Amino acid sequence: MVKFIHCADLHLDSPFASKQFSSPNIVKDMENSAYESFKKIIDLALREEVDFVLICGDVFDNRNRTLKSEIFLKEQMERLQKEQIFAYIIHGNHDPLSERITTELPENVTVFSNKVETYQAITKNGETIHFHGFSYQNSESYENKVDEFPTNEDRDVIHIGLLHGTYSKSSESHRYTEFRLEDLNSKLYHYWALGHIHKREQLSDLPEIHYPGNIQGRHFKEQGEKGCLLVEGDHIKFKTQFVPTHFVRFDSAVIEVENTNRQYLYEKIQTFKNSVRHLGRAIYRLQVNVSGDNRFDSQTINQVKEMIADYEENEHHFVFIDELIIHYTELVRTSISKEFPQELLLQDDIYENALQDLYMNPKASKYLDHFQKYDREALINRAENIIYTELKGDE
Repeated sequence: MVKFIHCADLHLDSPFASKQFSSPNIVKDMENSAYESFKKIIDLALREEVDFVLICGDVFDNRNRTLKSEIFLKEQMERLQKEQIFAYIIHGNHDPLSERITTELPENVTVFSNKVETYQAITKNGETIHFHGFSYQNSESYENKVDEFPTNEDRDVIHIGLLHGTYSKSSESHRYTEFRLEDLNSKLYHYWALGHIHKREQLSDLPEIHYPGNIQGRHFKEQGEKGCLLVEGDHIKFKTQFVPTHFVRFDSAVIEVENTNRQYLYEKIQTFKNSVRHLGRAIYRLQVNVSGDNRFDSQTINQVKEMIADYEENEHHFVFIDELIIHYTELVRTSISKEFPQELLLQDDIYENALQDLYMNPKASKYLDHFQKYDREALINRAENIIYTELKGDE
């Protein structure tokens, strides 16, 4: 049996897209979140006594790479070395080999070059493993090197492919080293460890082909649990288990309110936050569905936003509402034109009087056709749409 961890897309020192953090404590937690998540992955590797750890690209984040992140990676690899656990790293489009790591990594770490390479390892149980992979040389790498991966010709050896790239049927817009499942299957490997897509996804179960997703969400397009895959198996079959390691979670939720009292809104939001606080640190996009005809004024909403943010400043497991969306569920659209008697719409003097100021304006009138050419009911409906759009914007 072989046991290992498959992770990818660490993006150490990557900036966050959140709009507002008033608390220095929250800012610090967000900045350290990817580091804390990777520490948990190494903790898991030590606790599970795995044979090796696979890191499939984008350890760093381009121009945001710092000496701090390089030293951190070295320290975590040294933790593995003390327990004789190996690590295999490929570089992706965000941390290509052209941006060389200046810190020397310990001997238990193997970093693949820009050519497809094969490395051999023998586990503590005597299993022979062949690892195949390559690193990106430059950030804009669209080359397809899958054809250069060797085909498995020895069924007594476990073959694992490491690849940072894009599945051909994926909707991902940033496409690097595009591959088809047929291409991977033809290599007869036992496991394909993928990276690049920040969403956990299994592409095949025979052989096992997986994206583990990134280890820490950075914005609301990367919601939910993030972490790594714990993989165990042999020549016949591998099984995978997702292990969440994120330090801060991005998520969305909806709550219902029945009135527009300021204290009531504050208490409803606080009740929601306390109901999810046990899940750990989180950044939420919260939609408040408001029933009834009354509406919150902007001052009330701003005051509540400020109060719920201030409350989190000293919370160890903060639940920060980054986006508060007020949605009025009973905003019924009844056409204004239906409220006018038909004969009123036909009275020219009323129509002309309503448009007089507009047509007397020399800057506007030169762009207008004669008012008699317009459909009067259509004009009312258009005005109604503008008002409705403004109301929705206030939400």
